[in-house]
Amino acid sequence: MSYCSYYQATIKRKECWFFVAILHSYDHLCFDRTLDIDQSIFEFFVPASNEQNFLAVMQEFEAIGIVSNFKKLPNRLAIPDSDVWDKINKENESSVTR
Repeated sequence: MSYCSYYQATIKRKECWFFVAILHSYDHLCFDRTLDIDQSIFEFFVPASNEQNFLAVMQEFEAIGIVSNFKKLPNRLAIPDSDVWDKINKENESSVTR
């Protein structure tokens, strides 16, 4: 199984809505979500076929100061021992008991 590339970035808080709207205007470019609301850290899962286009968009956002701390990291969903799986399992268990 092949996993998407994984990135994180800090998004200037007052520009989050603009950033997300522009990012979503590129159909299927990536999956994004807020990882840390207080720090305005987003994570991005990017298919290999879209990686060059995604990087070009993110470089433009960096150039105008909306994106900072942009980095590629190991895909946390591809790491079996990562805490993400504990959270998913706990959520699934709690939804079953409701």
